[in-house]
Amino acid sequence: MSFESSFDLLPNWQLKTVQELVNEKILEKPLDGNHGGIHPKASDYVEEGIPFVMASDLEAGLINFSSCKHISPQQAGTLRKGFAKEGDVLLSHKATIGRTAIVQPNDNEYIVLTPQVTYYRVKDETKLNNIYLKSYFDSYFFQTILNQWAGSGSTRAYLGITEQLKLPVIVPPIESQIEIASFAHNFNSKIHLNTQINQTLESIAQAIFKSWFIDFDPVRAKIAAKQEGKDAELAAMCMISGKSEEELKQMSKDDFAELQATAALFPDELVESELGEVPKGWEYKKLKNLCRVINGRAYKNTEFKEEGIPIVRIQNLTGGGKTVFSDLDLPQDKLIEKEDFIYAWSATFGPYIWRGPKSIYHYHIWKMDVDETIISRYFLYLTMFRKTESMKSAGTGSIFTHLTKVIMESQDVLIADNAINMLFKDRIDKIFKLISLKSDEIKNLKNIRDTLLPKLLSGKVEIPDFINEGE
Repeated sequence: MSFESSFDLLPNWQLKTVQELVNEKILEKPLDGNHGGIHPKASDYVEEGIPFVMASDLEAGLINFSSCKHISPQQAGTLRKGFAKEGDVLLSHKATIGRTAIVQPNDNEYIVLTPQVTYYRVKDETKLNNIYLKSYFDSYFFQTILNQWAGSGSTRAYLGITEQLKLPVIVPPIESQIEIASFAHNFNSKIHLNTQINQTLESIAQAIFKSWFIDFDPVRAKIAAKQEGKDAELAAMCMISGKSEEELKQMSKDDFAELQATAALFPDELVESELGEVPKGWEYKKLKNLCRVINGRAYKNTEFKEEGIPIVRIQNLTGGGKTVFSDLDLPQDKLIEKEDFIYAWSATFGPYIWRGPKSIYHYHIWKMDVDETIISRYFLYLTMFRKTESMKSAGTGSIFTHLTKVIMESQDVLIADNAINMLFKDRIDKIFKLISLKSDEIKNLKNIRDTLLPKLLSGKVEIPDFINEGE
């Protein structure tokens, strides 16, 4: 394997392989997680323990510790390698190629990696800065080489440790590294903050949905209040707002009236249905009566183009895989636009809100064309988000789980009366609009970072002047 630099380096900048950095004791030898029989299995996961980090847990340059699996300290003690610690640079190199992170401060002495992820540990900080190394791994120059060598786009895309040792690393003087790292860190911090805001906003949406449509909290609050001889509507207002009666009295007149009107919409009785208790007046409907499930189009490699409309494939949904294009003129139902609800029914399983440009969606993805006169697309997204795990057991496939259109269309969806549906739609649409705006800001920040980083790496931008201008 070989590589060519697309730019000329400054005289005192060097291009070294990972192996050379190891030989010079600047890096420790990179290691990934345990392969073979001792690799932890799903049945080994525990609620609390040592974080077991997969490629999917690398988000916005950090580890998402809230989503990663855990293994027991006893099992971790039986493993041979893959023990990463604070400050290590992580790189995904199998299937999902090119995700990066720095192990942030956490409460664990170490974390354990899967065979998808390699850690790079700086040994001599006077020669190599870990934040610079992570920024370099994010650069287009490095990512292009990594994806080419790993055969990105294939379901078996992989670059093992032996081949990773041959990867090139641009090594400026340490002063320049620190300046580049500072630039990248500023952008990455803003990206991470926006990512956290979006995660919080979606958690809020999930919490409201669960309270109203899963736990029936406002309805149960009314029932309990009636049984105790209390004001049922006031109890529902407290439940919906999360405020005490005393705090409700401090609300403005308009806000109080709006909350009161919301509480009045919820019934004060649960009735039996074929699928369990539901609020009176609510009913289950089949998904096919709420939404058209439209499959994407299968493409041949010969139809991929260098320019045209982007084709969204399964691997693109999780930030992996090279984007390909088509110049075919397709009907509107084979196109997706920003904020469309789509569902991956194979391999990378589950619901997504599309936040990219107008695109063609590939086979293995459904476009969920929701009848928004009845419910919001975001309501159905939140519903299917909660149903995805249980739906997996109904899927087929020996290697990847597949869902059929019949299974999807037969899903039961609990629908409230129209007034509550439209009220929920109004609230949730506002939350997802904020998420969309923050997602746009993240994209813009990434584009600026990724446009300027190659210039910084080539020395074409004088870093101190650039940073000063950006302050």
